[in-house]
Amino acid sequence: MTPIDTAQLALDTIHQRTTSGIPSWLIHVMDHGHIERLAGCSPGDYRRDPHATYLAFQQRVGTCLLDQWIPDNPLTMGPDGYEGARRATTGIDRVMIDGIHIDSPEAVVEHLECVVFPALRQQALQFDEVARCQQVIDDEQRIQALLGPQILKSGHGCVRFPTLAYGAYGYEAYFSAYALYPEVMEQHFRLQADVALCNNRAVAQAITEGGLPPLVRLDHDMADSRGALVREESLDRLWLPYFAQVIEPLVTRGVRLLWHCDGNLMAMVPRLLEAGIAGFQGFQYEDGMDYPRICAMKSRTGEDLIIIAGVSVTTTLPFGTPVDVRDQIRWLVDMGPRRGLLLGGSSTIAPGTPFENIQTLVEGFAHYRNRTT
Repeated sequence: MTPIDTAQLALDTIHQRTTSGIPSWLIHVMDHGHIERLAGCSPGDYRRDPHATYLAFQQRVGTCLLDQWIPDNPLTMGPDGYEGARRATTGIDRVMIDGIHIDSPEAVVEHLECVVFPALRQQALQFDEVARCQQVIDDEQRIQALLGPQILKSGHGCVRFPTLAYGAYGYEAYFSAYALYPEVMEQHFRLQADVALCNNRAVAQAITEGGLPPLVRLDHDMADSRGALVREESLDRLWLPYFAQVIEPLVTRGVRLLWHCDGNLMAMVPRLLEAGIAGFQGFQYEDGMDYPRICAMKSRTGEDLIIIAGVSVTTTLPFGTPVDVRDQIRWLVDMGPRRGLLLGGSSTIAPGTPFENIQTLVEGFAHYRNRTT
């Protein structure tokens, strides 16, 4: 295939046109040696020039669609694991925010009411939708120019929506506050939504004015292996109405929104579809995500879903064999939607994953990308 064909294959898939090949989504590998080897570079090249090496890697593995340009992200990983900054959910001993020690649910409420809520009100009042629209166009076009004609850049991180704030406060303090002070949580979601609605109107306009691909992936972990992090019924009441409200400007413009799935999110899938989500990416099958069942579902408007089907980065790739990798790719294709299917890893591929499995992944994607029947 010529370079322009791979990007066009991705665009045709976004529009759910009939295609012979299946486009491949970005492969995000954290092992520096694997990146260098697949990029055709020398040992140490990634640390010396992460951007050029990461780009060569994505181009050589045949990536058709890339929504996240994060070439520096693997620098947070070394041979022994995570080397990035410690935060509330990554091992910090004492959470201090704006001079408030977050050691209780009451401290979470204090910080929200004294610092966060006033800031959100101010952001909503001062939001410049025209400037934000141009910023999105400029950012997306800049990265697209960097990627070149063979990789299509789609959206990630530009759409905003209310989120659970465990990343700032830590799991124990935040979820205790969520349980004890639901009225404060709802106010937080509502104020986040006021800002998000302004932002998303601007993003919808940017996609139209800039001729950007009408696909954006939303990324917020709301489940673990057991299910949603909080009761779905509480989300129905406190969160979901605001989420549906803020994505509506994009949905009505025909922008397809995908939800990144971590953990067992099955109970949330129908709720997200009713809100306007058009597809999903990243499935932890071992936690109960029913891939064939999801692929058979329809969007709110009755269309097939867009699915970025991922070979498991928690079981198959790190612990399986090349035969297991090939078998799972075949299963993803056989069980996936006939139109709107892309292939990738289910999430980030961690250090320690056998190179042979990643090589098999790349070869399998090339097989389906270039098939003619």
